[in-house]
Parts: sequence; C-alpha cells; structure tokens
Amino acid sequence: MKGGLKVSQISLILIGFICATVLSLAYVKSLFLSTPVLHQNHLLQLSPDLTVKDEEALGEGSGSEQSEESVNFESEKIPIYANSSSVIKVTEELITHEEMEGIAPNFTEKGDIKDVSHKRSGSIEQQIDVSTAVSSGGEHSENLTITQERQDCNLAKGRWVIDDSRPLYSGFGCKQWLSSMWACRLTQRTDFEYEKLRWRPKNCQMEEFTGVKFLKRMQNKTLAFIGDSLGRQQFQSLMCMITGGKDRPNVLDVGHEYGLVQSRGSARPDGWAYRFPDTKTTILYYWSASLCDLTPINPSDPATDYAMHLDRPPYFLSHFLPRFDVVVLNTGHHWNRGKLKANRWVMYVGGVPNTNRKIATIGGAKNFTIHSIVNWVNSQLPKYPHVKAFYRSISPRHFFNGDWNTGGTCDNTTPLSEGKEVLQDESSDHDAARAVRGTAVKLLDITALSQLRDEGHVSRYSIKATPGVQDCLHWCLPGVPDTWNEILFAQI
Repeated sequence: MKGGLKVSQISLILIGFICATVLSLAYVKSLFLSTPVLHQNHLLQLSPDLTVKDEEALGEGSGSEQSEESVNFESEKIPIYANSSSVIKVTEELITHEEMEGIAPNFTEKGDIKDVSHKRSGSIEQQIDVSTAVSSGGEHSENLTITQERQDCNLAKGRWVIDDSRPLYSGFGCKQWLSSMWACRLTQRTDFEYEKLRWRPKNCQMEEFTGVKFLKRMQNKTLAFIGDSLGRQQFQSLMCMITGGKDRPNVLDVGHEYGLVQSRGSARPDGWAYRFPDTKTTILYYWSASLCDLTPINPSDPATDYAMHLDRPPYFLSHFLPRFDVVVLNTGHHWNRGKLKANRWVMYVGGVPNTNRKIATIGGAKNFTIHSIVNWVNSQLPKYPHVKAFYRSISPRHFFNGDWNTGGTCDNTTPLSEGKEVLQDESSDHDAARAVRGTAVKLLDITALSQLRDEGHVSRYSIKATPGVQDCLHWCLPGVPDTWNEILFAQI
C-alpha cells in the first residue's frame, strides 16, 4: 500500500514496544525488592500493659489483693497481625498460666450481665477483643484487653456504701422462709438505715445478685449450708433473696430426701431442704454446731453423753457430699465450756477420748476440728470434681460491756460508726484462713466486713426479748448475711 508502513516497519515498532514494557516491569520489581521491610514497631503489637480484669470474680483464693494485674511483655515485643495465630497462642498460654476456666461475662455500669453466651462457648478469637487501630505514625498500638474470670480477687477487701435500691426483699415479708425472731421489721425497732448498705469490693466488680440469675447458675444443682445458727441465717437469707421475699407455693419441700424430718419430741427438724421446680435447684441447711460427728456413747441410755469426734465430719456431710454441687461450712460460736457441758459433748480423737492437752483446750479443739474437716473435704474433692466447697469465716459478735448473759449490749443504731472500709489483705479469721490454705476448699471471708456492722444485730429488739439480755450475735434480716450470699454468688 502506497504511503503506508511496511510490514517490516510494523514488526520493528511492536518489538520496541514489548522491550519497553519488559524494561518497565523489571524496574518496578527492582524498586519493590530494594524497599526495606517495615520495622516491627509499625505493626500492631501486643501491648506491654495487657490487663486482665475481674468481672465475675470467682475468687479462687483468699490471699493478697490482685484485682487488676498487668502482664509485662516489654522484653519481647510480639507482632500481632490481623489474622494471626500468635494472638491465639499468647492468649491460651496466659489463661493456662492463670488457671482460668473461661472468659467472664461483661457487665453494664449497673452491674447487669450482658448476653455473651456466644463468646463463652466460642473460639479464642471470639473470646478476646483485639483493637486493630494503629496510629498513623506507628508510635503505639491499642492495648489488647482480655476480659476473663479473676480467681484471685479479694472480695473481702472494700467498703460499705449506701444503696437506696436495697434491701433485696422486704423485712415485712418472706414469712415462708424467714424466722420471725430475725425479722427486725416485725419488732419495735424503728431505725432501718442498716438495710440500705451494700458491700463494694475495692478492686473487683461484683456481679449484681438476682434470683433469676442465681437459679440459672444453679440449674440442676444443690447448694448445702452445714453449720450453726449463723449458717441457718445465711440459708434463710438466700431463700428470701432468691424469691424476693415473695411466697412461692410451687417450691417443693424435699427434706425427706435428706432425712430432714421432724422427729417425735423435737422442736424442729435438723434442717430444711427446698427445690425450685423450674430449674431443679435445691437449697438446704443442716444444723451442725460443732461441724464434727456426734455419736451417743451409750445408745441405750437416754441421758448418755455424746462422743464429739473432732477428727470426723458429720455423718450428714460424709453421706450426702456426692449429691452436693456447692457446700458452705461454718462453726465457731458453740465452742465454749458451757455449750459442751449443756450438750453433754465429750471430746474424742481417733475413736477414743482425747488425751492431748493441746487439743483439750476450747481453742485448740475448735482449730483442730476446722483443720480436720477441711482436710477431709479436700481429700474427697478429687472423687467429686463437680463439688465446690467453701468454709465460711466466723461471724463476729458485738457484745459491749459484758457478754450475752452478763449485761452485754449492742445498742448502737448508727451504721458504720466503727468505720466503713476494710483495707487488709488477710482474713481476720486466722484459723479459717490457715485451714483452707493449700487446699481446694475456698474461704468465704466475711469476718472483717461484718465487724464494721455492729448496728445490724437483733440487739434488744427481739420479739421475745428477755430483760437485760441482748442478741449481739445474730443479725437482722434483711441485713448483713445477704452480703455473705452476694459474695458466695460471685464465687460460684
């Protein structure tokens, strides 16, 4: 074709274009390969302030305060990528190191639980919240925060605060569960400021108690209180808290399943057991003031003395422990010469009368018994891994200017006149703390926080008041034992 390009010319042009393209690609590639790799600090890293917050505070220990702990990884910065297995590995190692069973639920500002059931059963990626935002300058990365159960949170350290939403049930109600002798609203008492106080742990967020949440947590489970009349108060308090003090005709009396029936000639049975049919939750109490086994020395003699086996658990506990899921033990105020004489209790160790002088003292016998029973329970727990066992520290007395039978009084009606805060790390009940140390039995530590509440006792306002005698041992309900159950709820 005249005036047009020849075939040879077109071929040369195409060859030149292809060569230029190849040279351009090679140049771009060389630039990419010669660019230095981004410094590690420009990637999202595990923050050196990886905090583990307590939400549910299972409080597996009663020792020193460790409410919000930082795990420092300054010495080895580990880069975390958007889809990194490093996140999973580090998280798993941390949870194993802290011996955690799971990730705790989150809470609203009011303490209501949020629905995080999908997180609790999900993968590690679902259980942790990793912020992926990186500052434009790469100077720092957002903290990686893991919200999980802190089993070493000291719930016994904190302060009392006023809460107008209290009490959790009416002092005029709960007649189905609450003994009238402890319902101070039914007495001549006119001051009720003590009902408005709530316990706030210092560095722990304690989940707000509701009956619905308690029954759901204890679905198909049994909780047993075994101890003295203070244990009975805690039992009655819990029944009132669960029901909100309302009558619940559908709650079943299942005492016969545990032999808790009133025998002929007795004022009351040895305990009570009730079951909530919707969740099959059973709550029971068994009276065992000394927390050790009692057997008649001469069964054929109605006036026989009783062997007080300091090294053996009550038969009720040893027999029914496999059926319990949570057991709360206590003893203390019946350990005096007057009670032993009145009950005709004789100290036995090893199946024979005790001859050890150190154990023969009241303090020595009580301490020996507490250690013996706690150690026995601890020895049984590996056989029944579903059981959580607690020993509740002693409830303080507040007799001033005498004892219960010598004119002692507790007339104070001003809340927190002895202070409102507990700052100590160790329990005030040293015997109880030493007994559970090194065991799987946990301490339900209520002594120091209850010591501040001398105005909360029944005092002189009991229905059947005896002139000159005040009850500075038992508590008004609603009242201080409700807090014991809130702490128990947080730990189970």
